[in-house]
Amino acid sequence: MAGIEARFRVDWPGFSLGVDLTLPGQGVTALFGQSGSGKTTLLRCIAGLERAPQGRLVVQGEVWQDQAHWLPTHRRPIGYVFQEASLFPHLTVMGNLRYGMKRNGQPQQQGLAQAIDLLGIEHLLQRKPDRLSGGERQRVGIARALAVGPQLLLMDEPLAALDHKRRAEILPYLDRLPAELDIPIFYVSHAIDEVARLADHLVLMDAGRVLAHGPLPDMLARLDLPLPLGENAGVVLQGVVGERDEPWQLARLDVDGGGDRGGFGLWARDHGLPLGRSVRLRVLARDVSVTRAPQTGTSIGNQLRATVEAIADDEHPALALVRVRVGQAPGTPLVARLTRRSAHALELAPGMAVWAQVKTVALME
Repeated sequence: MAGIEARFRVDWPGFSLGVDLTLPGQGVTALFGQSGSGKTTLLRCIAGLERAPQGRLVVQGEVWQDQAHWLPTHRRPIGYVFQEASLFPHLTVMGNLRYGMKRNGQPQQQGLAQAIDLLGIEHLLQRKPDRLSGGERQRVGIARALAVGPQLLLMDEPLAALDHKRRAEILPYLDRLPAELDIPIFYVSHAIDEVARLADHLVLMDAGRVLAHGPLPDMLARLDLPLPLGENAGVVLQGVVGERDEPWQLARLDVDGGGDRGGFGLWARDHGLPLGRSVRLRVLARDVSVTRAPQTGTSIGNQLRATVEAIADDEHPALALVRVRVGQAPGTPLVARLTRRSAHALELAPGMAVWAQVKTVALME
């Protein structure tokens, strides 16, 4: 499948953006970094809202911008979701949706109906914006961006203005978008919990530059990147529900560990999902420990053979991050947070065979 080529250079007093990226043409690509790293500027360049004279943008094989072409914003088949929904107060929800479609010159009833269904806003269509909660307004804003039937969806921190409760209300709707729409989505955020739940590909930005990019599981497992994760350091894994232990309310989540028989299972709280259901798992570094031998008489039910792959200093000088690889080559990475004293006492070194103990596994739902 064709992807997205994005090359931009923008120079302002005190800030410059310089990126040259080739990104997947499907799934969710997260632009991640601290405030001021250039995430929104890059998004605006893709939308055509910022003019990068020497830029190049190719989306699914179609040139939107290069030295000989410039497709203006209103002709780019995009949906753009801002931090604030900015709905017209004098129009109903349906009026706002139809106005957005009119402005784009694309009266697509099928796209409108799909957007209303995906965001669950049918019961809100006749309300005015002042009768909507913050979460409902943002769902309408997302539906407005989808109603035009875009080929690319751009989302600029769409949950940043919401409290925790409203964010939790919207996340399940965002979960559905990649599979239902089958279009690439660019998602700007500095909240790693959103990225871990939604993204397939991660672009790490700092001071207007791309430090690294790649599949989300690989990026989160790297110890050489200045990812500002803190207590959220850890990995994201893909698995399936392999077994349910109903008497104990547990489920075994099977992860492909590479090789012919390299998979492994992790027991976690049962969420009632059927066998065979695909799930996304998050294992935080603080919930992983390392031992030289399998343990008995412990409450930790997940013990996995692993190999130490890398050791790096953590943000706190007393701590270290240890990446281990579970399963046959290429295996699956886990990251453990240990005290540096423990790592020294265990004489941990790359290539050493160890056991990884996983205390808690979280389903991203």
